[in-house]
Amino acid sequence: MKLENRKIIVAILCCLLLALCSCGQAQVSETYLQTTRDTTSATVETTTDVSTTTVKETTRINPTTTTKAKITPAVTTETIPTTTQSTTAETIATTTETKTTTAVTKATTSETTKPTPVVTPTSTSQALDEAAALIHREALVIDTHCDTVLKIIDSSTWLPKVNISQTTSFMVDIPKLQTGGIDLQVFASYTSGYAQEGGGQDFAKANSRLLALINGVKWTLRKNPQSLLPVERHNDIELAVQSGKTGVMASIEGAYSFSDTTGIELLKQYRDLGIRMLALTWNYSNALGEGVNETYRDGKSSSGGLTDLGRAVVIEMNKMGIIVDVSHLNEATFWDVLAVTSVPVIASHSSADYLCQNVRNLNDSQIQAIAASGGVVHVNFHRPFLAADADSVTIDTLVDHIDHIVDLVGIDFVGLGSDFDGAKMPQGLENASKVPMITRELLARGYAEDDINKILGGNANRLIRAVFAHASQLLPVSGVPVIVPELAMGTGIPTGTPVLNAVINHEAGKELDLDSLAIVVDGVVYSPEYDAATRTITLALTAPLTEKFHVVTFLAAFQGGETARETLVFYIK
Repeated sequence: MKLENRKIIVAILCCLLLALCSCGQAQVSETYLQTTRDTTSATVETTTDVSTTTVKETTRINPTTTTKAKITPAVTTETIPTTTQSTTAETIATTTETKTTTAVTKATTSETTKPTPVVTPTSTSQALDEAAALIHREALVIDTHCDTVLKIIDSSTWLPKVNISQTTSFMVDIPKLQTGGIDLQVFASYTSGYAQEGGGQDFAKANSRLLALINGVKWTLRKNPQSLLPVERHNDIELAVQSGKTGVMASIEGAYSFSDTTGIELLKQYRDLGIRMLALTWNYSNALGEGVNETYRDGKSSSGGLTDLGRAVVIEMNKMGIIVDVSHLNEATFWDVLAVTSVPVIASHSSADYLCQNVRNLNDSQIQAIAASGGVVHVNFHRPFLAADADSVTIDTLVDHIDHIVDLVGIDFVGLGSDFDGAKMPQGLENASKVPMITRELLARGYAEDDINKILGGNANRLIRAVFAHASQLLPVSGVPVIVPELAMGTGIPTGTPVLNAVINHEAGKELDLDSLAIVVDGVVYSPEYDAATRTITLALTAPLTEKFHVVTFLAAFQGGETARETLVFYIK
């Protein structure tokens, strides 16, 4: 539908709401959800078995026992947002209230025109449904965090098991994403870290677990090319929307595999595998910095915020186009990251501590600092992060957190980070198919269409494009050798001492740079053997691989040219 026609329809529907006056908000009709995706509404089941939802671990912070004092932020000139915008909004009321919101102290303001909220009578509920459905259907919708891959892989073997192409009991599957109008879903590969016997961090096991989950995301993409498209470069979100597919971005939640000896090389390998967002910690501390628990996985206390390795990793992430996720960091680590990063950061699933005191939420000073970086705070849907009385949480409670962030820093710095399949959802927002209900609530509160579009995904899209544009390493590499590994992605092999090899296809007139040849296994760089006759590089591992999942990268370059990289995950049967 052309933009001007769509806006005329929205205006007519909104005028109808005004003409019928106010009193009492009605239950949303089933037709609202069914109109959000024309191609799927007739066949997709939108219900789910909420009882199957699993919260990641019982070690998540208990909000009833852990609280923080609310902080009234000091106004300083060091946290001036780099992005400001003045928006003249369409309204659904005859009188409007212009709200000017400020991200700390700044020379210009980020204005949001929010009309006086309209209370809709029962007779106008369908009109509101239809207006909201139209806005939602045309909007770019981005959810920056779900844990669905935890359910896709088998809990015992860690191998991919459940194809989400059909309706499942999960909060996220392809039919629910389509019904919910979600254009980009970020799938997180989550670990909480592992302790070695006798203390210390088990980096190898954490790496194996992460690779199993990343392999699950890759497997899901391979199984559903007609419905899903990987988002790894600048225009991939646009390509997904144009092709009618749901974009999938891969992220890491908890970098517990990173050690001083392997951290940077592992980061490069994860980038090769499509990782485009990374949270340095989960709740536990690690070699990169402190999590909100301020203890390591073995129970020892941590201190010091971001480590030297953590600083190096953040700098490399900026170069590589990997978004820095500050959710789960303790406050000292948070401020260290903000001091190091040269690009905007994201809080992929964190809510406002001002409304619900919880160590996993962000205080106002942190929200202002994220906005100052040009970043975005994506509100978490987890009930205990939205209200002290978790049983009372509804969509209304969730939107209260959006309101607070908008009032604090402006419309340009807030988005959605559901935590689907890893958290307890508000009433009325049980799974991804119900996300349009947020649009309805925003419209009912008087948010204009342009501002709703920013909250649903426009702000996240701006941040993603900014980080990707900063990274030359995401640009296509040309004039490099073609590397063809013997193994395929996700292959199982029978031995822990494999022989890893790949054929290097030469171009006529170009000479291979023998010094560029390398094979990297789990972040460790090896010098391979090269057979010129077969153009094959080979590495025969002598020390047994003890964990199940591993990552290997083959590298080669022509004389004076860029280096080609071919990376894949394999596992020991």
